[in-house]
Amino acid sequence: MANAKKYVIGVLVANISGVLSRVSGMFTRRGFNIDSLTVGETESPGFSRITIAFHGDDDIKEKIIRQLDKLHDVKEVEVLEPGDTVIRELLLIKVRNKAEYRQDIMSAVEIFRSKIVDYSAASLVCELTGESSKIDAFIDLMKPFDIMEMCRTGIVAIERGDNCLKTEK
Repeated sequence: MANAKKYVIGVLVANISGVLSRVSGMFTRRGFNIDSLTVGETESPGFSRITIAFHGDDDIKEKIIRQLDKLHDVKEVEVLEPGDTVIRELLLIKVRNKAEYRQDIMSAVEIFRSKIVDYSAASLVCELTGESSKIDAFIDLMKPFDIMEMCRTGIVAIERGDNCLKTEK
């Protein structure tokens, strides 16, 4: 796709069983690929917020928004513009704890404003939050230190200022 662009959308949905399945199923049925999907309860227990990242052109973005708007339990859909949105991701990464490169790992942790959340004779578990590019750079830096295991949350995003994804419905 020559004009593929990364989009992030916020979707406010009813906090009931099956909604996530219907939302992700809509992407599957239409052949759209999801880069990242996170979901959690909002400040209002009756609603959950889904953050979806995907690549496509403007036509695909519009189709996705129209299809999401048609789903019964979807209350609001909003495209989150990069300049107006705080976007973060969480990484937990476990690396082998070897004396010969422990100091290099500790230096990287400090430089990236990461933290060590578990320390054992066999491994170190580091926690890092930030934009996806920061997470990617930290992973690349850790590769020579024997990554044992890692997991990423996917992105969460919220608009800056007083714009809020809320519904009065």
